[in-house]
Amino acid sequence: MNPDSHGRFGFNVTGGADCAHPVIISRIIPGSPAERCYPRLNEGDQVLKINDQDISKWSYCNVVNYIRSVRSFGEMSMTIKPNVYRYGELDDSENQNIIPETPHVSETVPRSDKLAHSLMLLKESLETGVIKKQFEKLYRKKVGLAMDESQTSNNIRKNRYQDVRPYDETRVILEKAPSGDYINASHVNMEILSTGIVNRYIATQGPLPHTSGDFWYMVWEQCSTTIVMLTTTVENGRIKCHQYWPQKKETLEFGQLVITNLGERSDRYCFYRELSVKNKLTREERRVTQMQYTAWPDHGVPENQKHFIDFVGEVRRARNGSLDPIIVHCSAGIGRTGVLILMETAACLIESNEPVYPLDIVKVMRDQRAMLIQTTEQYTFVCECILRSYSDGMLKPLAEYQKR
Repeated sequence: MNPDSHGRFGFNVTGGADCAHPVIISRIIPGSPAERCYPRLNEGDQVLKINDQDISKWSYCNVVNYIRSVRSFGEMSMTIKPNVYRYGELDDSENQNIIPETPHVSETVPRSDKLAHSLMLLKESLETGVIKKQFEKLYRKKVGLAMDESQTSNNIRKNRYQDVRPYDETRVILEKAPSGDYINASHVNMEILSTGIVNRYIATQGPLPHTSGDFWYMVWEQCSTTIVMLTTTVENGRIKCHQYWPQKKETLEFGQLVITNLGERSDRYCFYRELSVKNKLTREERRVTQMQYTAWPDHGVPENQKHFIDFVGEVRRARNGSLDPIIVHCSAGIGRTGVLILMETAACLIESNEPVYPLDIVKVMRDQRAMLIQTTEQYTFVCECILRSYSDGMLKPLAEYQKR
């Protein structure tokens, strides 16, 4: 890896011998040499050696100073252990308790104007960059909520990433799956103020080969008719999700459940699959729609805001007032999954003429599944989409809420 014209490699690290943690890549700057290098460097990778120097016993400062000194060599090589803490460090003590203060519309503002004023505040926060600092301060995991079930000897192998786990309090509990009651999935319920509406989601990881049956038992037991998939099965040579559905016109069986792919269609950004799920025991059959958005790189953001906003609109139409949960997954079930949940929640708030405070929404989300919305880039992207959807007239208060 060579530095850019400013002498920067474009990544940050955390940890070190003095911190009692391995040295981990904590951030990769978009467009930097670190992002463009091959093999690809990823946030969460553990650094073992730099230019053949073993850094396992080095302090954080020694590591940082050595990286800076390497600039003069013109080239840096690293020995990496991939995906050690792929989606956030296990020790989150530094920001566990922090709820950053964010500006809210004054109580003196008429209720009918609060939505517009809240989005003016959002625009200002985006322009000044304050929004990034607020997001980075917010806790990733809620203090006091246990995750014990995810770490039992029977369940630990069911987690795609060992630091992405559901709270015991909100985890989906399987009733009749042959492998037991555990799946790495969380109930996330988002109330839309003043409407009586609660949008129900199940946020889950991309199934593994040995958890695909559990996934379909969850679909069946939760009566879900819509699956939103926000990843491809392989990205940059790394497996992100097992193909848990059958090929077109083919069938897969998991215990008592038979899944048939009835047909597919696609456009530039999405695949749409109509699936049949049949219970051999009861002979009951249900239709399930899978909507796969394919233009979203892991740890990154979609390349086109409008296409993403339109896709969220399709998800909302698929919900169509149903009280059953929509199942949303990416690879870990926190980053891209969280972005979609925030976007739909904000859309509903706009239509109900309620103020939109994105960080407050993320807090509610993370109280139900840790680390939802993974990166500052993802959070900034969805805030920009919220603002654009309103300013461009794609979303506006519904008639019944306009005069409140």
